[in-house]
Amino acid sequence: MTTAALGYARPETSGDVVDDKVRGGTKSRVQLDLSPRAMALLAELKEKTDASSYAEVFKNAMKLYDGIIAEVEGGATFLIRDKDGKVSEFRMFL
Repeated sequence: MTTAALGYARPETSGDVVDDKVRGGTKSRVQLDLSPRAMALLAELKEKTDASSYAEVFKNAMKLYDGIIAEVEGGATFLIRDKDGKVSEFRMFL
């Protein structure tokens, strides 16, 4: 399922970005509009990963996504082994 199918807003078009000075550094605050389905998924991921906040879920997801993209750009493929032991390539929406 793609992020578009989940109703995620693209920050450059649907979110508001505000720069804040926090503890001597600069951070950006992003406001997103999520569909009820996307919000339920976010809450589920927060619970499953024992994250302390929705921001932590997004930060971890971005790190993972960035790592996956870097591997794919480097020519790597990802393999999935199903419960019966069959191995197949995992096709991502990149």
